[in-house]
Amino acid sequence: MLDLEKIKRYLSLFTNLSIGDIYYLFTLVKEKKLKHGEVYLDVGVNSRKLAYIKSGLVRGYVVKQNGEEATLVLRSEDQFIASYDSILKNEKSRACYHAIEDTVLLEVDFDAIMDLIDKNPKYSAGRRYFFSNVAHDLLDRMEAFILLSPEERYQHFLSQNPSLARRIPDKYIASYLGITPVSLSRIRKRLAQKKK
Repeated sequence: MLDLEKIKRYLSLFTNLSIGDIYYLFTLVKEKKLKHGEVYLDVGVNSRKLAYIKSGLVRGYVVKQNGEEATLVLRSEDQFIASYDSILKNEKSRACYHAIEDTVLLEVDFDAIMDLIDKNPKYSAGRRYFFSNVAHDLLDRMEAFILLSPEERYQHFLSQNPSLARRIPDKYIASYLGITPVSLSRIRKRLAQKKK
């Protein structure tokens, strides 16, 4: 399922759990495979699933009134993906989430996990870990749009995701940064000239 180092890292969050507790957590997890381009969660669906990306890439986007797609999230290995509309507000998803390369997810029912945590506080570190990551991602993205220029946003994206730039189509990166593909190309040229 996961390599030993990742298992050790996640188990460090749950130092007070027994082997039986950990085994029970794994019984709730189901593996789901997505082909390149396959939709994981669609617009208008209230999905209470939470998925850990074992391998691959998932993009979440909305379609604006003018018909253009706006990329909201790009998630890769060791990150979580879910419809935040559904998970946080119990509403239908406004975004579509699809695989932009073959992807393997470890999926769990969010309500089952929350019920388990409510009944057994030993698991509460997992809830804190999940919600603190969601809050951190949202704040980081919001601050980037408020405080950084498009070029700085791109550099920040590269620093946070050094290997992803080669795996994600330029149009999705540009959309994620709130710029056009032409602007992204210009930014890359400027940065390349600065390195010379």
